[in-house]
Amino acid sequence: MNRDAVLKTLLIEDSVDDAELILANLTEGGIAFESQRVETAEQLRDALALSSWDLILSDFNLPRFSAIEALEILAGTSQRSPMIVVSGAIGEESAASVIRAGATDLVTKQSLHRLVPVIIRSLREQEAKRRYTLAMAALDESETRFQAIVANLPGMVFQALIDENGGARFTYVSEGSQNVLGMNASALTNRPELFFDLIVPDDRPGFLATRIRSATNLTPCNWEGRIRMPASGPGSKWINLRASVRKLTSGAILSDGIISNINDSKVAQQAIENQRQQLRQLASHVERVKEEERAHIAREIHDDLGGTLTAAKIDLAWIHSRLRPDQRELADKAAGMQSLLDSAIETTGRISRSLRPSVLDYGVTAAIEWQVKEFSKRMGISCEFVCSPDEIDLDLEFSTALFRIFQETLTNISKHAAASHVAISIEDDGSSVLLSVVDDGKGMHGDDTKKLGSYGIRGMRERAGFLGGTIEIVSSPGAGTQVRVLLPAKRPDQTGEPLMSPLDPDLGRSIG
Repeated sequence: MNRDAVLKTLLIEDSVDDAELILANLTEGGIAFESQRVETAEQLRDALALSSWDLILSDFNLPRFSAIEALEILAGTSQRSPMIVVSGAIGEESAASVIRAGATDLVTKQSLHRLVPVIIRSLREQEAKRRYTLAMAALDESETRFQAIVANLPGMVFQALIDENGGARFTYVSEGSQNVLGMNASALTNRPELFFDLIVPDDRPGFLATRIRSATNLTPCNWEGRIRMPASGPGSKWINLRASVRKLTSGAILSDGIISNINDSKVAQQAIENQRQQLRQLASHVERVKEEERAHIAREIHDDLGGTLTAAKIDLAWIHSRLRPDQRELADKAAGMQSLLDSAIETTGRISRSLRPSVLDYGVTAAIEWQVKEFSKRMGISCEFVCSPDEIDLDLEFSTALFRIFQETLTNISKHAAASHVAISIEDDGSSVLLSVVDDGKGMHGDDTKKLGSYGIRGMRERAGFLGGTIEIVSSPGAGTQVRVLLPAKRPDQTGEPLMSPLDPDLGRSIG
């Protein structure tokens, strides 16, 4: 109670002298007040209708009505002011009846020194009741709002408690459990083990590991898994469980979270992944067909066209050797044709090698070493090549993929890096092969590899990914670029003679 507040006091008293005595007692007790005196039921009703009152003091018996009647009139209004009965001598039975009727307290006129303390206590109790009523109303409103939000969430809201012995139980389960789990909320709160029984056996270890890790580290819990649907027979669906975790003073772990049905998104994700896998297989098949076609065309050019041109050159040389000294014009013409044939043979070899280097038939090490030499000669960039061991024996498909990825890497360096030196290394540890290409060029931002149109890098990743490998690109502006290609070391099923003889057999181990 605020002692400086002015209490609006309604005094139900037929004696003017008693009323003045009571009010004087309030003044002596330090209570500021505004008062109005009534002595009939009609006057009381009018006073209650015209104003609200902080305090009502009433005599027990009045000539025309009593305190109990006054309490009945007060109960019929919206006012909940404390009413203290101030009366002369009163029996125990009458005192009990007036308290039962709703009086806050009773003070005899012979003990008016108790009146101020009783008023103060009554007002405090009234304020406490008012605050409690407001708090309960706010709690009811909050509960109503919470239930409305929960009812509209596409999932099951829950609160779970894990005790110190590891036992788990649900302290709250929303009605969304029926839609998500096919089970009503009361069943889960009464038998929490039913939730674990719903989890597909293969997914239970993952759930337990996630729950234990979250409870141990007090980190958020995020688990995806499948549950069996009791109402749909042997079928299952995917759910996601997310929860925040906190430790109580008792040592128990409390989790607040939501379980959502993610089956549709999982099915769609799986369908997308299947389509991606099919696209990868198609891309791999296309690449395989392209490599076979390249090899076929390269052989045709090398064997047929190259052989034909070589035979023509031999025949032309035979003709040239049989010309008479006086046939100078024909000799010059034959020399010119021989020069054209030499150029055509060189072009044929170059086209054949670009389609598929014949040296690839001798292994990926020889092919990469040849490509390094060609790149260094064509671009004027110094290159360093290291291979450990000296020869790496890989399945033809894996060798071809590694070689094509290496070619694309060199193409990117020539187009974008502005490098002066490139270091290439291949390592074979028996289970995997690591190709590393490091340049000292201008480097690039990490997002550059994700830009639309970066088909070269995407193609490299797809080639490696389909064979179970990975590609890592480390770069930053001004610091050069490192490309690391890791492929499983699949060995050839059998060895055989090379399909083509190399057009450029001069392969050195030191390239600069």
